[in-house]
Amino acid sequence: MRITLIHGQNHKGSTYHIGRLLAERFPNSDIQEFFLPKDLEHFCLGCYKCIENDEDCPFYKEKYRIMQAVEGADLLIFTTPTYCMHASAPMKAFIDFTFTYWMSHRPRACMFSKKAVVISTAAGAGAKSAVKDITNTLFYWGVPYIKGYGTAVQAMNWEQVSPEKKAKINKDILKLADMIQKAEVHVGMKTKFIFGIMRMMQLKDLGSGKTEKDYWMRNGWLYKKRPWKSLNG
Repeated sequence: MRITLIHGQNHKGSTYHIGRLLAERFPNSDIQEFFLPKDLEHFCLGCYKCIENDEDCPFYKEKYRIMQAVEGADLLIFTTPTYCMHASAPMKAFIDFTFTYWMSHRPRACMFSKKAVVISTAAGAGAKSAVKDITNTLFYWGVPYIKGYGTAVQAMNWEQVSPEKKAKINKDILKLADMIQKAEVHVGMKTKFIFGIMRMMQLKDLGSGKTEKDYWMRNGWLYKKRPWKSLNG
């Protein structure tokens, strides 16, 4: 299995350790790991150059390195600490850079066959809303199998987490890994419905321009082809 981990922080705190715990439940996997903001030290400028050509993004090299690993992965694991009830600023900045991957723009067919997990920890409340920030993005990328794991650790770092809490986390992650291993990926009706709406927008020239419509046309999605069908043969 090919696994890509994207961490919404540079330090190796509680969320990082839980993400690694999950990844290591899949032995003999090829694991690629990225830390934000170390591996993407920028914010989206809103210049819209990527609408015409991804390579025109001022920070294309950094973004491409991460997204190449994302596209090549079987399992995506996102980790983010909970900051002010939401995902970290570096993780949000990364999400902003990926908006052309959304179904409303130029979705990538490979996303419709992936599994993903989003993990967040908080000292108290907010982990679930931080998880939702990322699961929402993954859905609009077209990822069909998404699991979230948010938990309050009542601690400022992994070393301060109680043995009892660590035991529960370990049990939860074992169960989650087993579910992921056994799960079959199927694109659901909600994804197909949203994709259909975006397809109609492109047909009616309500997208972001000719470049996007041409992209949909080249992929055959304005006709009878669908990204999940091409992946499934």
